Amino acid sequence: MKKTGRNDPHPGLALRDARVKQGLTLRALAARIGLPFSTLSKLENGKMAMTYDKLVKLAQGLNVDIGSLVSAGPPPEAPPPAVGRRSIARAGLEPEAASDRHTHHYPGAELLGKMMVPIIIEVKARSVDELGGLVRHSGEEYLYVLSGAMELHSDLYAPLPLAQGDSVYFDSGMAHAYIRTGDEPCRVLAVCAGSGMQNVANSAGQSWNLETSRGKAASAGMHVSAIET
Repeated sequence: MKKTGRNDPHPGLALRDARVKQGLTLRALAARIGLPFSTLSKLENGKMAMTYDKLVKLAQGLNVDIGSLVSAGPPPEAPPPAVGRRSIARAGLEPEAASDRHTHHYPGAELLGKMMVPIIIEVKARSVDELGGLVRHSGEEYLYVLSGAMELHSDLYAPLPLAQGDSVYFDSGMAHAYIRTGDEPCRVLAVCAGSGMQNVANSAGQSWNLETSRGKAASAGMHVSAIET
């Protein structure tokens, strides 16, 4: 049996627990979030990868912290201090999790148990409805707009317009969403701190395009590390 290096149960156990606590049947939850019943059943039983896009949709449908769906097991052990770890990300070679609503690039993806999770996000959604609703996860978040224009929507504040060079630091336990407002592509750097987001990033790794990243790296004479999921 291939060793994954992870001791936590599959995320479907946390999903089932959250669903049962709310008194929802599989069919009721499937109808609420627009996923086929068979897909939801496979997710709960660990027979299908719990990708980032599905995690977002499930968290929105259950109105729970997205990190709670991937934190059923014990937290990872903290690495010893000053071990000299580092991760180098070459342009265009970061593992990614993509959908028609957003594309997330994860520099430093192979380093588990990080105190921070940096994410380069291509913001595509034009409205909260198009994104599927607001999401929340434990921890704090720093957002810097690299190019384009967007708004930060939340459940506590009016939409915050942000343009290239603008930034904001906020509590990511506040439900939030990144919404593109300009005609030009919008690209942002988000740095998330907190164990909840680390668990989300690890699960998102199940949908990262690692094979494509390795192919690009090989053609450039580089090496891209992959994490086991």
